[in-house]
Amino acid sequence: MNQTAVAQGVRTRIGPWDWVRGAFGGFVGSVAFGLFMAFIMPPPMLDVVIPNLYGIEATPDNPAPLAGWAFHQFQGVMLGLGYVAYVEYPAVAAWLEPRTLKGGLGHGLIWGVVTTAVFPVLVMPLWLQAAGFPGAPAFPNIGFPATLMGLIGHFLYAVPLGVLYALYRD
Repeated sequence: MNQTAVAQGVRTRIGPWDWVRGAFGGFVGSVAFGLFMAFIMPPPMLDVVIPNLYGIEATPDNPAPLAGWAFHQFQGVMLGLGYVAYVEYPAVAAWLEPRTLKGGLGHGLIWGVVTTAVFPVLVMPLWLQAAGFPGAPAFPNIGFPATLMGLIGHFLYAVPLGVLYALYRD
C-alpha cells in the first residue's frame, strides 16, 4: 500500500488473508496469555472462571482446564479479528501504520490496554454474574494486583498479535 493513500485516510479493502493473520496472531497471543494464567496468575482463572463464562460449572474441586483453554483460545481468535478491524480503520492506520514492526508493537500495546479495560474490568464481572457464578467479582472489576496481572497478560496476548499481524504480509 502506498503511503499517500494511508496519509489521505484511504485504506484498500481488508483482504481475507488479513483476517487470517489476525486470527492466527490472536491464537498465538492467547497461548502466551494462557501460559501466563496457568503458571503465574493465581488460580483458578483458566480452569474455573473462563469455563463458567460459557456455562460450564467448574469449581476449584472440579476444574475444567480443557474447556478453559478451548474457550480462551476462541476468545483470542475473536479478539484477533477485532484487532484487524481496529488497526485497519483508516484514521487509526493513518496515525500509526499497523503493517510495520513499530506499528504492530504500538497497536499491540494499545490493544492490550483496551482489552484489559473492556473485558476483565467491565464485561467479565457482568457476564459471570449473569451466568450465576458464585465467585463473580464486583463491577467494575478493579483491584491490585489482579488488574495489573490482567494487564500484563493482555500485553502478552496483544503484542505478539500486533507483531505477527505486521510481519506476515503479502
